[in-house]
Parts: sequence; structure tokens; C-alpha cells
Amino acid sequence: MLIRRIVAVCAQAVEAPWFHTVSAAVIVINAVVLAFETYQGAVAAFGPVLEFMDTACLTFFVLELLIRFVACGTRPQDFFTNPWNIFDLIVVLLAFTPGIRENATLLRLARLARVLRVIRIFPTMRILARAVWRSLPGAASLFVLGMIMLFLYGMLGWMLFGEALPEQYGSIGRAVLTLFFLMVFDNLTDTVRAGMDVYPWTVLYFVSFVLLAGFLMVNILLGVVLNSLDEARTIELAENEEPAPPAPAPPVDPIAATGPPPLAERLAALRVSITEIEAELAVAEAERELDRADA
Repeated sequence: MLIRRIVAVCAQAVEAPWFHTVSAAVIVINAVVLAFETYQGAVAAFGPVLEFMDTACLTFFVLELLIRFVACGTRPQDFFTNPWNIFDLIVVLLAFTPGIRENATLLRLARLARVLRVIRIFPTMRILARAVWRSLPGAASLFVLGMIMLFLYGMLGWMLFGEALPEQYGSIGRAVLTLFFLMVFDNLTDTVRAGMDVYPWTVLYFVSFVLLAGFLMVNILLGVVLNSLDEARTIELAENEEPAPPAPAPPVDPIAATGPPPLAERLAALRVSITEIEAELAVAEAERELDRADA
């Protein structure tokens, strides 16, 4: 009885708005502590306080996971069906993993990862994170296409400007790097002007590259992300939508439910009916004969 009551309390707490608000507040406090630790003066003055606050935040995160786990009741496997629970568990367990606590850099990375837990609290952030995840396959294909385009234009740029502009196109690596900066419109005017000083007609080279890489590729990437965003929003709404109550069952017809009687029973009933009709006809015939005799 006590266990059921504890499970019920934990389940109510997980669904309560204040639980998510407190979790978000502790995550923000954890981020503020990490930010203060980047200042040497703050560490020298408030080092023990910052360490205590970090330990308190970690303790709260462990208790939060424990409450979520207990809220599953007799179905603890439901805790692991939620990807966000698995993410939170991994992030928290990193702080207790041997080899990480002894390494200051890895420990800071593990503590920094706790800030990402704020994604699960806000629905809009969950939708964005899901959209980014679902757009990875399309983005990967687009990335491969972009690398092929950079390689082709880089080789062409090396052949055109390798001798005249060795700092920008002296090798395939430098040419690809120059084109990458050109793709994000960094130093666009100077790069195009330097190329046109070598060959004026190479303006076609730069214009075609900017149109393909700077506009077309970016717009395709935006289309992939927006499509994934719509899918993620649909999935999030479907997961949060409460199931409709089952429709009442229609009344059951006893005859339709049991079906027609077997053939033998129908034949027996027919014989009984014929016998009754024959008896009634015999009685009627006897009455008619009596009437004739009286006449």
C-alpha cells in the first residue's frame, strides 16, 4: 500500500507544472555556476560555494531521475522507452563515470552537457531538436553533394589561379578553403576581383559557384530542415494527444449473436408443427361428421 502511494505521488509530481519549472531553474543555476567558474577571481573568492552548488545541482538531477523512474510503477521498462529519459540518464551518469571525474576537461564537458537537459522541458525546443535529428539524413546527402562541388570547383580554381594566386589556390586544400569562405560570402568582393584581374572572363566561374553553393544549396538545406520541422511538430502533437475514449458497443441481438439453430433442430420443430396441424385437422373432420349425423 505504501509503495503504491509513493508511485502515485511520483507520477503526480512528474506531470505537475511546478516539477518542470523547478527542473528548468536548477539547470539554469547549473549553467550560471559553470559560467562563474570561467572567472579566476570568482573561483578564488567563491570556490567552495560554487563547488557546493554544483554538487547540489547534481544531487537534484539524480533525485529527478529517481522520481521519474519510480513514477513508472510496476513497468520500469517504460522509463527506457522515452529517449529523453535515456539522454538525461547518460548525462547524469557521466559525472560518476571513472576516468571522467579525474580529468578536469572531461568533467567540465560532462557538466556542460547537463545544460542540454533543458531541451526536454520545453515542447518547442523538443520539436526543434527532433527536427534537427530527422533532417540529418537529408543534410548528410547534401553535405556529400557540397563536398563534390567544392572539390570540382577547387580543382578548376587551382588550374586557373594556381600560379597567379598561390596563397588562395596554390593547392586543392587552399582552393577549397577559399571557395568555402566564398560560399558563406566572406571577403566575396576581394576574391572575385582578384580572380578577374587574372582572367576577366572568370566572373562566370565565381557567379556560377555562388549561385549553386551560396544560394541553391542553402535553400535546399532550408527546405530539408523545414520539412523535418513539420514532421517533428506532427509527431510531437501525436505523442501528446490524449487517446479518445472507446465508443460504446452496439446492442447485441441474441439471435444474431447465437446464429440460426442447427438444421436438425429446425427439422424437429417442423415435424412438431406438422403433427399439431394434423391433429387440428382430425378434430375438425370429426366435428363435421358429428354435424352431418345430427342432421
